[in-house]
Amino acid sequence: MKTISWFSAGASSAVATKLYINEIDQIIYTHIEDQHPDTLRFVKDCEQWFGKPIKILKSKYETVENACLRPGESGAYINGPSGAGCTYYLKRMVRKHWEKTQTRKLRYVWGMDIEEQERFDRLFNTMPDQDHVAPLIENGIPKKQAHEILKASGIKRPIMYDLGYHNNNCIGCVKGGMGYWNHIRIDFPEVFLSRSIMERKIKATCIKGVYLDELDPERGRHKPPIVDECGIFCETIGI
Repeated sequence: MKTISWFSAGASSAVATKLYINEIDQIIYTHIEDQHPDTLRFVKDCEQWFGKPIKILKSKYETVENACLRPGESGAYINGPSGAGCTYYLKRMVRKHWEKTQTRKLRYVWGMDIEEQERFDRLFNTMPDQDHVAPLIENGIPKKQAHEILKASGIKRPIMYDLGYHNNNCIGCVKGGMGYWNHIRIDFPEVFLSRSIMERKIKATCIKGVYLDELDPERGRHKPPIVDECGIFCETIGI
């Protein structure tokens, strides 16, 4: 069996990988150009911490807008019951292509914490062809403690956390709610504008029922903005 950490460049994923490092055969990070530039600094820091190289994969679409608009192709799409279009093209397709090159049974290492046991349990039905381990759950570690472990290890976490975001996702995650987008409006106004324009081009919205350019700046929960981590679990929705 070949053990893979699909490293999300998030705090929990980093600690889970470190805890299981002696069993891991390969660490893979799927990069998207919409990630904060500090993400690649974190990836390099973690590579030294792990003592093993991190393989970086990338979709031909490269960015969220390219994936949602897919110039020259039909079916522009943002978000829906089966997940986000960008997640499908930027992560799921990359993973599927990689899996086709493998000949051994795969075990995946997840960064789910002790409060995500139910999500982890669902993986065995969602992805039955692979085995799954969650080192944080096995060791009873919540998300807050994962951040503390990083700090104690001398690893500076990605800057998106310090800006008040729960996860180190792409800047302008299409799965964000009102509070999240109003936070992005303040921190990254150019991204907010770009996503607003994208919505109008596609004639679909990130937030159900409201276009970003019509969003009341006072709507939503501002502290902290809640968005699920956009890692491999996110991209398995709908499989």
